[in-house]
Amino acid sequence: MTGSDRTTWEVWVDEVCDQVAAAGQWRAPRPFDARGHEGLLATGPGTTAGAVVSFASNDYLGLTTHPAVVAGARDALDRWGAGSGASRLVTGSRPVHHELEAALAAWKGTEAAVLTPTGFAANLSVLAVFSSQGAVVHSDELNHASIIDGCRLARADVRIFPHRDLAALDATLGAVDGRSIVVTDTVFSMDGDSCDLAGLVEVAGRHGALLVLDEAHAVLGPELGPAGGVDVLRVGTLSKTLGSLGGFVAGPQRFVDLLVNRARPYIFTTAPTPADAGAALAALGVLTSDEGDALRARLAKLVARVAGAVGVADHPSPILPVVIGGEDEAVAASAALLERGLWVPAIRPPTVAPGTSRLRITLSATHTDEQVDQLLDGLAGLVPQAGSGRGVSSAA
Repeated sequence: MTGSDRTTWEVWVDEVCDQVAAAGQWRAPRPFDARGHEGLLATGPGTTAGAVVSFASNDYLGLTTHPAVVAGARDALDRWGAGSGASRLVTGSRPVHHELEAALAAWKGTEAAVLTPTGFAANLSVLAVFSSQGAVVHSDELNHASIIDGCRLARADVRIFPHRDLAALDATLGAVDGRSIVVTDTVFSMDGDSCDLAGLVEVAGRHGALLVLDEAHAVLGPELGPAGGVDVLRVGTLSKTLGSLGGFVAGPQRFVDLLVNRARPYIFTTAPTPADAGAALAALGVLTSDEGDALRARLAKLVARVAGAVGVADHPSPILPVVIGGEDEAVAASAALLERGLWVPAIRPPTVAPGTSRLRITLSATHTDEQVDQLLDGLAGLVPQAGSGRGVSSAA
């Protein structure tokens, strides 16, 4: 094919791909043959896979491989088959979906809950429905992409407030007449820090705002206390703490009813698979048991150990950033760890701001002390104090 034979679209696609590559931001998924966080990682097409320990997963409690969770998926698969067949309002709603929604509402202490195919779809649903007809959205500047895209889908008037700045939020709420929505992650996905929940409830309540909380990464809290009459919607995911796939929104019954009747990602998407729902229901049973308490305690010990070693003591989540700065340096640091059999991804623009490229460490309750020793040894050359965390933790 000559240059003149190429279509306008082929030329455009090549140009954009070349721009991404020239910026050093070209990405491709790698095959990872793993059960849990240990497995064989291929570094590129045609390469031999090597054994690695992943510190990249959001499977915070290791429930993806828990026998009860696997059995929950298998039982649902045997009873209802592989797929749901249609959207929930057509023919796709199975008893396990309703049972899971009831269990999620009980877990979150709300009147009702509704499942969505993903956590991303849950945020799209909430913001598209409740941001309509003139409502103003007040969004933390470091909120997840699903919140940003939900605001775009709603074509809402959006006011961005500085990260965790309640005084700025109070001021922007005070400048708005009519309905307001305050939306925030409770744990932020790239820094692993948490919001001030009590402060948000107070500010939202004073201005009569609807408070939307994305709790996707809140495996260790923060926990929502009494809301004092504030309307709250709690957005969650089944794919992190619960080790499955899907999302949900929990809140007052009428608010959930409105989502069922207006949320396009819910109405026009095939329902979550029975296996995913069955796995999540079983995982919720583990999470709310004594075993779940032990897993969270184990995870908290590992977080304290690594957080202290990399200089972020009193860290509230299993997401631990090691900010490197430059993109090339972050990629090189990740590659150096991979040579030691440790998979810690480099996170760089556009996911994070220029100049803040980083290693993003995520911990699981099922990481062993020996594996964490290896991680701290690998980090020692990158973060001088990292080696000092050896031996602090013990298995729960």
